[in-house]
Amino acid sequence: MERKRIYLSSPTMHGDEQRMVQEAFDTNWISPLGPNVNGFEKEMADYVGCGYAAALSSGTAALHLATILAGVKEGDIVFAQSFTFSASVNPACYEKAIPVFIDSEKDTWNMDPEALKRAFEKYPHPAAVIAVHLYGTPAKIDEIRAICEKHQVPLIEDAAESLGSTFKGQMTGTFGDFGVYSFNGNKIITTSGGGMLVSENETAIARARFLSTQARDPEKYYQHSTIGYNYRMSNVVAGIGRGQLLHLEEHKAIKQKIYRQYEAAFADIPEIKMNPMNPDGDANNWLSCITIAPDCDVTPAKIMDALAEYNIESRFIWKPMHLQPVFANCDFIQVKEGISVSEDIFNRGLCLSSDIKNTAEDMELIISIIRRQFGR
Repeated sequence: MERKRIYLSSPTMHGDEQRMVQEAFDTNWISPLGPNVNGFEKEMADYVGCGYAAALSSGTAALHLATILAGVKEGDIVFAQSFTFSASVNPACYEKAIPVFIDSEKDTWNMDPEALKRAFEKYPHPAAVIAVHLYGTPAKIDEIRAICEKHQVPLIEDAAESLGSTFKGQMTGTFGDFGVYSFNGNKIITTSGGGMLVSENETAIARARFLSTQARDPEKYYQHSTIGYNYRMSNVVAGIGRGQLLHLEEHKAIKQKIYRQYEAAFADIPEIKMNPMNPDGDANNWLSCITIAPDCDVTPAKIMDALAEYNIESRFIWKPMHLQPVFANCDFIQVKEGISVSEDIFNRGLCLSSDIKNTAEDMELIISIIRRQFGR
């Protein structure tokens, strides 16, 4: 008999989603735009405490529009966090910009403000900075923002993984000129696929909505004066999001409990360290991660294989962008010579199952398998 599958982070529905989707069907608001889209935008803007929001087809679409609205053009330099998923960087490349990758710091695994300062010394006039809150842990975003403000460069905040996380009481995604959230199937709340762009700039969000609906001019006939995109979220998908948003704080609390359970379970194993928390923040703990001490006989791959034997999903840490073949010719800025912080974490790191549907028995099984690898 095949064992139950224990997922890394799968969707969890509650019933409110179906009710709002049914309302879309009952009123025949199926196509893009409609009451759910409008409601989801307002509810998200209210939740994160940001003035305006545009509901889009994906977090990547939101990042692309943020890049355009920030004024990024062909040949421009864009500073981007190296330690992230490729979707953080790809939209700048859509505009034929040149990414320069910034290393992370050990305290939060996010963009190192000192490396960012060095990047400005080498490239004084970038078009934008893209910072990420990795795995839901807030970056040192106040320092990053201050550096951007000093150089008068737009800050795009990739909060795709950190919806619900706060830094000094303020929601991640609201520190930059533009903030981006993702509702992909594995995120803390999901619309099956979708994203949100937020900003205090009402004109910019109106422009995002215009560009996301094929940039159709306000004429009686079809006229286009600029290139547009099919990036708008549908009314059905937005209904799922509205239902999920009602349970975001509940999901966050469970994710945090999972992190604390792993942290306590591995406290007596010096070779294991949990992904660090920002003491000035409150992380949503989207994914709980570990790193293994250097030169340890137990490797992330060995743990992953042991978990897979029990049908338990885990995943390697993101491979930094400066190590990706597609970005082999791009510059990379780090503070100290030698192996970078981001590469070191990648070499030693593993993401553990952080599914909010994990039972007590599931968690006990995962923990026991990992402990056995260390003879415990």
